Amino acid sequence: MKTTGYAALAAGAPLTPFTFERRNLRSNDVAMEILYCGVCHSDLHMTRNDWGAGIYPLVPGHEIVGRVTEVGSAVTRYQPGDTVAVGCMVDSCMECDQCHHGEEQFCREGMTPTYGGLDRLTKDITQGGYSKHLIVREQFVLAVPNTLDLSRVAPLLCAGITTYSPLRTWGVGPGSRVGVVGLGGLGHMAVKLAVGMGATVTVLGRSAAKATDASELGADHYLISSDEEAMKQGQNGFDIIIDTIPVKHDVTPYMSLLDVDGTLVLVGQIGPIDEQLTMPMVFGRRRLAGSLIGGIAETQEMLDFCGRKNILPDCELIRMEQINEAFERMERSDVRYRFVIDMASLPTA
Repeated sequence: MKTTGYAALAAGAPLTPFTFERRNLRSNDVAMEILYCGVCHSDLHMTRNDWGAGIYPLVPGHEIVGRVTEVGSAVTRYQPGDTVAVGCMVDSCMECDQCHHGEEQFCREGMTPTYGGLDRLTKDITQGGYSKHLIVREQFVLAVPNTLDLSRVAPLLCAGITTYSPLRTWGVGPGSRVGVVGLGGLGHMAVKLAVGMGATVTVLGRSAAKATDASELGADHYLISSDEEAMKQGQNGFDIIIDTIPVKHDVTPYMSLLDVDGTLVLVGQIGPIDEQLTMPMVFGRRRLAGSLIGGIAETQEMLDFCGRKNILPDCELIRMEQINEAFERMERSDVRYRFVIDMASLPTA
């Protein structure tokens, strides 16, 4: 299938129109027309090859909402006309212990990313959702609750599941005390989801600049991390802290805010963090952990949860040709809180 999209033709190059071929429909595949695609900070990193994993030309996009146009002969879950979604994965081995546990993101053979990976059969480069069409293995296609505004669903497929998964893994519910460090695309979803789970939520920021925003998102408290007295008062006050900061930083000041057996979960920074003092961990049996998106079953659970609670990200809708400007604005944190591309603005091939 010939389709069109926007691609980085080389590392660091601006995204430009790109025509390419999608693979032929296999018996277990679902074909879809893409309606909306979220813009993730990972897209910017990948187009610039910040992580050394770029394969070019590269069509980014792993927060995808679409409408089924065709299904393979063995597909049973979906039919043409269904509204569906695809996140950060499009395949895995489906045979290892992690896949059997519903943790395909930790597949022992390595999951196949939606873009910038290699198809498990053809070894062709996978291309993402900044495009008109997509073909995906049925098991990696998700159903979208019909109660949700489709133009705002896409970021749930990365920002949503990235913050939902650690909240579920560490048992957040009514009575839980949750801290959220950073109030961007990931952070604002962590707040909304934790509030939806019944937790008491505190946003941590370097200044009071985002205190009003935090309150409007549903947070109960705001803690200024540069205020030594406030940080001292906040010691032992959290069961879990979701750290969404996407750059190298020092996590030590946050560790003493955790209660005994509390956990700080890194979901933003991929790479080094500043040297960590062990004293707060040893003297409080506190943990420093990381978390990567979530499995397919958990992602569907997250979508269904958001459908019941009407939880959606705050989005700014853009046209496809605005993507390079959106990247520049995203790097300046000039978005509240996620860009979503209206793919109707992308001409067909």
